[in-house]
Amino acid sequence: MRSRAGSLSTGAAIAFRIGLEGPVLSVAMETDGLFSLAQPDLSTVVPAAGFGAPAADAPLPVRMRPTGLDELVGQQHLLAPGAPLRQLVTGSSPMSVILWGPPGTGKTTIAHLVAHATDRKFVAMSALTAGVKDVRAVIDTARRQRRSGGPPTVLFIDEVHRFSKTQQDSLLAAVEDRTVTLLAATTENPYFSVISPLLSRCVLLTLQALEEDDVRGLIRRAVSDQRGLGGAVMLTPEAEDHLVRLAAGDVRKALTALEAAAGSAIAQGATRIDLATAERAVDVAAVRYDRDGDAHYDVTSAFIKSMRGSDPDAALHYLARMLVAGEDPRFIARRIVIFASEDVGMADPQALVVATAAAQAVQLIGLPEAQLNLAQAVVHMATAPKSNSVTTALGAAMADVRAGRGGPVPIHLRDAHYSGARGLGHGRGYRYPHDDPRGVVRQQYVPDDLVGTDYYRPTEHGAERAVGERVPRLRRIVRGLTSRTASAGGADRAAGGAPVPDASQSSAAPASVGAPAASASVEDVGASAASVSAERGAGAAAVPVSAGDGDGAPAVPVPAGGGVDGAGPGGATNPAGTETGSGAAAAGPGADSDEKRSDQSGDAAGKEQP
Repeated sequence: MRSRAGSLSTGAAIAFRIGLEGPVLSVAMETDGLFSLAQPDLSTVVPAAGFGAPAADAPLPVRMRPTGLDELVGQQHLLAPGAPLRQLVTGSSPMSVILWGPPGTGKTTIAHLVAHATDRKFVAMSALTAGVKDVRAVIDTARRQRRSGGPPTVLFIDEVHRFSKTQQDSLLAAVEDRTVTLLAATTENPYFSVISPLLSRCVLLTLQALEEDDVRGLIRRAVSDQRGLGGAVMLTPEAEDHLVRLAAGDVRKALTALEAAAGSAIAQGATRIDLATAERAVDVAAVRYDRDGDAHYDVTSAFIKSMRGSDPDAALHYLARMLVAGEDPRFIARRIVIFASEDVGMADPQALVVATAAAQAVQLIGLPEAQLNLAQAVVHMATAPKSNSVTTALGAAMADVRAGRGGPVPIHLRDAHYSGARGLGHGRGYRYPHDDPRGVVRQQYVPDDLVGTDYYRPTEHGAERAVGERVPRLRRIVRGLTSRTASAGGADRAAGGAPVPDASQSSAAPASVGAPAASASVEDVGASAASVSAERGAGAAAVPVSAGDGDGAPAVPVPAGGGVDGAGPGGATNPAGTETGSGAAAAGPGADSDEKRSDQSGDAAGKEQP
């Protein structure tokens, strides 16, 4: 049947399948210009490795491969009428496809369906063993077959992410002109592992891990189907749940474990697979944890409460239970990040950084190594000082908003960057905090009906102790309260270390004009500034500071030059007492020149702040 001129070259790759509609061949043929000088020899072709009929002693996952699209379980988002996957399998469209998904989701199964569904020539190779020479040999053969009127070629490449850039480059021209239809499978993100030119020539189909119901259905089919166990053993519900949980969406893993458990049961003369048999077969104890049931929520709740209760040992125990049971590590990481703000908060601001870093490590590294990152974050959360002051502050603020409190934004805080904003008065009267040596100025920030409202009440725990000492002083400066008024309204602290709400600007009683600055000045922010203020401001007369910026509140007198803590009359000082400025340029919010500049230009810094 073979002419001398048509003898096959050494090392020619030959692959075929006997499909439903006839043989499919992959034969290296020599040509002389336009015409083929050889015909394929059907007596010498061999089946493509791994794509023939499964042997009786083949592994259970191989024997249970679907024989058609109707048996394919899961991936319903890719199986709709006219979807690319259905077109690929039926051969209605010769588009090249990259299948991306975790192990056991059906990538190789889809390749088998393509190999047995149409009369196209199917060539399979693995990126682990094939090189550029092998790829070019298949492409050359496909090109000759195509010119001679032969069937189109489907080239399946498993683990395509292991191909080098040069190997992937060798596919570009053939894929673009459809000399071959590429079907590639990968478990790695193709946006990182496949070169962009090849990715742009293919349709990317993402396969998802199977749902538990899908895995359960395939296990039951394998127990009863003649291709599988053929009903030789029965599977108890507890053992079935264990295998489904162990699989974590990987069908191959589930069927492999089932086959091992069935072999163990038959060896013991048993006709049923119970939980103990399943555990011994795969050497993994069943964990009382159902990702969709009560156990899931119970363990998660105990995990969070153990961290909140500062018990690192209990928290690690529940973390281990979730990890061993196959819980999604991203779910665990999200809970830790939430906990860092909800239950640790300002008592240890670094906790949020640690939790976020652990979540990023889960994304970048994955299991099993990321278990260590999660454990470190859990120990940090459990041993950190705790505060829920941020949580309660936000809850109180949102309750006020839902109740309708909070009027218009004060006009001096409104956006003033666009043309016409000044004509509307937006930004007029805004005082730029950085113009004050303290970095804080008297100014109304909340709407009128919320003046004097305290949401954030710091505790005395951890790093929040220092914040709790600072917040009352900040409120007194911002609200323009004198030390006398502030002492009356905020001397006592509420339970948990939170300050009693200060009086609002409108309720501040004026200090008597002419009183010594040392007794009537605003409470100083720093100890050194307080001493300088007392020395330089003794006997100075108080001048009123405008309630300012259209808030309508009465003026509250403060000492001349004392509107800026640590400043003498008309000049700011450094801690050593050396004058660093003079006149209006160095004066704080209490100086007339500063207020005038703010009111006239709407921009105390010489630059509009949107």
